[in-house]
Formats: sequence, structure tokens, C-alpha cells
Amino acid sequence: MDARQGSETTEMGKNTTVERQSDRELVVTRSFDGPARLVFEAWTRPELLMRWWAPKSFGITFLSCEADVRTGGTYRFVFAHPQTDQPMAFFGRYLEVEPNRRLVWTNEESEQGSVTTVTFEETDGRTLLILRDLYPSKEALDEAMASGSIGAFPEQFDALDELLPSLGGAVATG
Repeated sequence: MDARQGSETTEMGKNTTVERQSDRELVVTRSFDGPARLVFEAWTRPELLMRWWAPKSFGITFLSCEADVRTGGTYRFVFAHPQTDQPMAFFGRYLEVEPNRRLVWTNEESEQGSVTTVTFEETDGRTLLILRDLYPSKEALDEAMASGSIGAFPEQFDALDELLPSLGGAVATG
């Protein structure tokens, strides 16, 4: 798609919108019924990430999750898939962490890795999540879209939506 031709928007799953805003940027939005602090905690606590991050339909199993969620900290997610003998690791660095408001991290599992920014905007107990993936090139984003990996967002976000009520007010902040 030529960025000068405008953006390409797809409604995926319930309330998840995926929009290619330019040759290199993908934007995903979803509204969650819960305060920003709970949605943020679900994105930053390894034991919570492991409960919703891996889409079941992809056939992958979340083996381990390490996340030192602070500016300069790192993360490493390890998954198993029945079609591969070796686990798959995804890793990167947190470039910016603003509790309950914003996360920015690198995706360094390949040279074509993107930089992801997630913002959490709370209004009346609901949180609008906006995820922006900035790819190093048009080809890298084209490849991500062709691989089907962006199709995971609706399923992941549905799982997160299901997790939030179980957290209630029990999740500690800070």
C-alpha cells in the first residue's frame, strides 16, 4: 500500500481495530472494561502476561516470561510450538515505562524487529489501549502482515478482556 493513498483499516474481532497508517506503522486499538492500572499490570507482570499473551489458535505454549519492566529493562518470552523442536524466544528492551500510561519496547528477535508503543487512556473506568508498531521498513511490515502474526491481536485482547474481571482491585500498583 502506498502511504499517500491513505490508511487501511480492518475491524478484527470484537472491538479490535487494526490500521496500517503508513508504509511502516501499524496501529491497533481496543477498549477494555477496567481501569488503566489493571490493564497496565496485565501487560507488565510476567504471571499475568502468561495468562493472556499467547493466542491459543496459534498452537503455541508460553514456556517462560521474564520482564524487568522499567526504562532500560529487558524482557524475554519463550514459547513452544508443536511444529518446531526448539523453543522460540522473543526479546527486547523497554525504552520507556510510564506506569499506567505508556510502554515502549524494542522487538529484537530479528533484524526486522519493530518498536512497539502502547498507551493506556482511562475514562470512566474503561481503558482505551492504543498499540503502535513502527517497523524498520515497508518490507518488514509487509512481511509481518503476510505472516498472519497481526491476526493474533483480537484473540490476545479477548483473553486479556476475560482476565481483567478476575484481577478486580487485587493487583498491587507500583
